[in-house]
Amino acid sequence: MLTKYQTELFRTKGAVLLKGAFVDFVDGARVAIEQNMANPSWRERTYRPDDGGQAFFQDYVVWDQFDGYRALVCDSDMPALAAQLMGSDTARIFHDHILVKEPGNSVVTPWHQDQPYYLCDGRQSVSFWVPLDPIPRERTIEYVAGSHLWGKDFKPQRFDGTDLFENDPSEAVPDVSALRHEMEILGWAMEPGDAVAFNFRTLHGAPGNHSPSRRRVISVRWVGDDAVFAKRPGPTSPAFPELDYKDGAPFSARQFPVLYRSASPKRHGQ
Repeated sequence: MLTKYQTELFRTKGAVLLKGAFVDFVDGARVAIEQNMANPSWRERTYRPDDGGQAFFQDYVVWDQFDGYRALVCDSDMPALAAQLMGSDTARIFHDHILVKEPGNSVVTPWHQDQPYYLCDGRQSVSFWVPLDPIPRERTIEYVAGSHLWGKDFKPQRFDGTDLFENDPSEAVPDVSALRHEMEILGWAMEPGDAVAFNFRTLHGAPGNHSPSRRRVISVRWVGDDAVFAKRPGPTSPAFPELDYKDGAPFSARQFPVLYRSASPKRHGQ
């Protein structure tokens, strides 16, 4: 399924390109995005730039509400790939994130990690960033290689630049744009159905869409055997207000089903 080289890149760099991993699910996912945009969830968040340009649509936790999303999550190799990349016996879906930057949208996705936004924590994590449109290198998502190994959780901010949690003393995200020459920046031109798999703690960001074409993306997030709940100082993103949980408790709820389980579990600790 994956080469040893690919899994090693994911482990050491924090991100790896998987060419053509989900090409068979692109058409259905495109239909699902149109259905979703016409019927967004209560978690929908759309950013409209101050310059009057086109919108940046986002929605969360809708993977089981539209057939095209559900097929990508449940019927593809994604659950098994997630387990293999994480080195986990299980792959539990955490949530999905739908991102549509319309032509001419100027909103920049700022450099950030995903982990500090979440109500779960753990070493085993992976996101699959799956574009449904061709994306040239100059408009693609980028990653700071190895940043998932820095041992830091940076302050989470909304994409409009406001802090997610009030009075958060966490360290601010470094100015990656100013430090690019000191870092290894990963990024690839991508075709519909390709994917980048990356760790929740890998710093990443993306430019605006200054082009005549849409940039439709589905990102699906997974956790492994070691996932636990994490209490945060405010509502997380995405929020799950219906959940009552204790900090450090095993991460398990009906909202987060296990979609892959190894037939030959590893003997952890041996």
